[in-house]
Amino acid sequence: MFFASDNWAGAHRSIAERLLAESAGFAPAYGAGDLDKKVEARFSEIFEREVSVFFVATGTAANALSLASVQRPGGITFCHSEAHVIEDECGAPEFFSGSARLVAVDGEAGKIDPARLSARIAHFPEDALRHGRASAVTITQATEIGTVYSLPEIGEIAAISRKRNMPLHMDGARFANALVALGATPAEMTWKRGVDMLSFGGTKNGCWCAEAIVFFNPDQAKEMPFIRKRAAQHFSKSRFIAAQFDAYFENGLWLDLARHSNGMAERLRAGIGASGTARLAWRTASNEVFAVVSKSAAKTAEEKGAKFYEWPVPATTPDLVSGSETLIRLVTSFATTEADVDGFLKCLSA
Repeated sequence: MFFASDNWAGAHRSIAERLLAESAGFAPAYGAGDLDKKVEARFSEIFEREVSVFFVATGTAANALSLASVQRPGGITFCHSEAHVIEDECGAPEFFSGSARLVAVDGEAGKIDPARLSARIAHFPEDALRHGRASAVTITQATEIGTVYSLPEIGEIAAISRKRNMPLHMDGARFANALVALGATPAEMTWKRGVDMLSFGGTKNGCWCAEAIVFFNPDQAKEMPFIRKRAAQHFSKSRFIAAQFDAYFENGLWLDLARHSNGMAERLRAGIGASGTARLAWRTASNEVFAVVSKSAAKTAEEKGAKFYEWPVPATTPDLVSGSETLIRLVTSFATTEADVDGFLKCLSA
């Protein structure tokens, strides 16, 4: 009953086997091998246009270096107030961008509110020397609280960014989960809606250590080779990241894994909703579930081996829990089974 994070899950067998197969023999280093080139071309096929791809090891690296590539002196990136880039990356986006600032924008359901975004951007006119310059917008898909931006919502944020000639970045740590939840194509959820850069995550969805920065306009990626090298993310044996993505994409495995984890989350949502002893904190669409349970039930579940995190109550819903209750986050993965879910639900009813 491991629901603490999809990062707790191991690597899918197909990906582990592909890594093992690649471990023998020799191949050109630093991305010059045939496998690296094959996978880069596969990204272009998936996104239905020529893209520039840069492998990195972590989602934090992908986010920080993406945002660093578009910053200017005095630059400001706008993000949701609960976004990973501002809450959980130890200042990496600011560090790698030369101290560019992150400015938080509130919004319901973990999503940037377009009207509030426009208002925040207006505080930084282009000629305001002392205040700094609006440089980028970043959204998280799926969001930190398990919700998903609709395609029109992405387009609306992109349109606001375009008015100030700001690139739009998408943190796609759970990109596949959001994609299958929407039933969209990768192109429809990104560049066709105005996204310029993507942190494409594989680690949470069955890979061992595989993330990528994707530029939908290769002309915007000219500085990234230098930024990535300086950040110590230019791996000599990059074929081992390429090998993971090669297996990840083969026969649509990445989408199947996301469908499974989303399906297990839906099983959790249904069970919690029908339990009578717990309730959903809000409706989610990806592989994250947030539930309000009694503190005693949470303790019982932990004693029986369940792993999950107690979660801070969002500022937008201060009255969500009572004094005898707690908010918990449950995250499913490609490795979650029906027995795991049913065992947890049984703990709640005990």
